[in-house]
Amino acid sequence: MDKTPPPISLAAARDLHWKPGRSAEIFIDGEMEIRFTGQPTKGMQVPHDRDEFYIVASGTARYRVEDVVTNVGPGDLLFAAAHAAHGFEEYSPGFAIWIGFYGPVKQKPL
Repeated sequence: MDKTPPPISLAAARDLHWKPGRSAEIFIDGEMEIRFTGQPTKGMQVPHDRDEFYIVASGTARYRVEDVVTNVGPGDLLFAAAHAAHGFEEYSPGFAIWIGFYGPVKQKPL
């Protein structure tokens, strides 16, 4: 990254332009992408071709990775390996997450 981006508060992230089920871009640098959404897609997502992590910013939900379901809340750090089926279920009003994609695109295992 050529220049350090300024800090962004949860309140400022909530004001970014995003569409329900999508996320707002915070910044991209090489193989790292940081995003935010105040309304993630409910249920399983189409698996991504890069590793991904989430940090729960507010609210609670159930986080599913394939057949494993975990209750999550503010401050929790979650991972989804590339190509793993994952998603959020039963989230509370105000549920919001920071999203990070990192590393190279990974080919789907045969």
